[in-house]
This record gives sequence, structure tokens and C-alpha cells, in this order.
Amino acid sequence: MTKRIAALTMVRNDEFYLRKWTAWYGAQLGEENLYIYLDGTDQPLPDWCPKAHVTAVEKIPGQVVQAEKHRLKFLSEAAAGLFKNGYDLVIGTDADEFLIVDPKRGQTLAEYLSEADIDVSLSGLGVDVGQHLGEEGDIREDEPFLSQRHYAHLCTRYTKPSVLAGPYSWGSGFHRVKGHNFHIGKDLFLFHFGYFDMGRIQARFADKDRAAAGWTSHLKKRSRTIRYCTSLPKHDWDETVGPVRILESILRPPYAWNKPGLLELRIIVRIPERFWQLV
Repeated sequence: MTKRIAALTMVRNDEFYLRKWTAWYGAQLGEENLYIYLDGTDQPLPDWCPKAHVTAVEKIPGQVVQAEKHRLKFLSEAAAGLFKNGYDLVIGTDADEFLIVDPKRGQTLAEYLSEADIDVSLSGLGVDVGQHLGEEGDIREDEPFLSQRHYAHLCTRYTKPSVLAGPYSWGSGFHRVKGHNFHIGKDLFLFHFGYFDMGRIQARFADKDRAAAGWTSHLKKRSRTIRYCTSLPKHDWDETVGPVRILESILRPPYAWNKPGLLELRIIVRIPERFWQLV
């Protein structure tokens, strides 16, 4: 039986990703099961996703760390409300993150999650998509992202407990569930596209809202994904993702037992063609 599954996110002035997020999760779960929160009542409600539940809320104040804690507290409470309204599972991601089942399984996301035995949460293996400078040009909005970007960093930062099976609390950035361990689903991946285009990263440096909130140094760090995808050796996806999933499931960083670790390994993979038309 297919479970009732919702997906939620929060954005500010980010229609580029929100359109893609809404298209992906709407196709997988039904647009009527999407819950979108706009960070600030100064933002217009989109008219291109009529079935989604879109709410503009008061802008969350503070610098990056403080604001992020408040944001995830808000979204965790929103998820708890969705469980009260009859949902079996709630997916929480940023608008540039896409939970994807390996196409070789021939399943939609809803089918995969409906079959999965989820106690508290479920994570997809983190896939931080980059840009190979000199080989891949500027991203085009009218083509699938993965038809234009074929390399990624297998990154613990994006192995997030994105799927909740009950009213638990996410930590900042959806990176953990407070007080609980995590489980990485086989053939389930969280693709992150936030830093997959050098031109867009440079444009973000000029965003006054992000600069005022202290995001400049954070954004500069993220260009390293592009550096890794350009310069480091590339590994075969199918030979690599399984062992990395096992390592991340076993290893822990010393500062957080309920987050995955990978001993600072920088593993770059080639994304298989079977993914190229998905997002």
C-alpha cells in the first residue's frame, strides 16, 4: 500500500530552485502534498504551483547559525502538524536538494519509501553535484540539471535524514535528527545542486540578503565542490556508492555520533547516464 507522504521546504527569493523542487516532488508525490514556506511576507506567492500549499511567514531573524536553528525548529513543528493531519512520512529538504531513487530499481520515490522499513528517519547517500570547469559550461534552466552536470562529490554533509517517520526534530540544515541515529537507504540518494555552477555562486556573493546574514564566507567555501570535480580523479559510480554507504554508516565524526563520517576522504564519481534526464 502506498503511504501518504508530504514534502516541505523553506525558501527566500529562490524561484530558480523552487520551480525545480516543486516539479520533482510534485511528480513523485503529487503537488497537493507539497508544503512550501516563504521566509518573509515581502515575497509574492507563486502562481505556477496552484495545488501546493504555499505560505509566507515572518522572516526568520538573525545571522546564519541562529537563523538556521529557528528555521529547522519551525519546519520540525510544521512536520509534526502534518503527521497529526494523517501523513505517514514527511520529507524535509532545502529547495536545492532532491531525494532520488536509483532508476535501476524502476520505482518512484513514493513506491520506494512505501516499501522501506523506516523507524525514525531515512537518509539518502549525499551526492554534491559540481561543475567540471573547462568541460561543462554555464547551467541552463531549460534542460535537466543532470544532463549538464556529470560529476559529484560523495559528501557526508548531504547524507541527511531527510525522511521522518514521526514528529521528531531535525537539527540545523536537516543534518541530523536530535537524539536519534540515522539509516542510509540502499539505492537512495540526496542530490544537492546548490554549488554546481560557478556563475551562480559568484552571483550569490552579490546577494545583499545573504551578505547581511553572514553567508559570504559560507558561499566561498562551497566553490570547493567545483574545484574537486574539476581536478580530482573520477571513480565509477556503481563500484563506489555501495562501499561509501557502508563506511558512512559505520564511521562517525568525533563531534556528532548521529552524523555520518568518511575520514575526510574526497571521493568524486561520474554520475551514470540513467540519471541524466531525472532532474
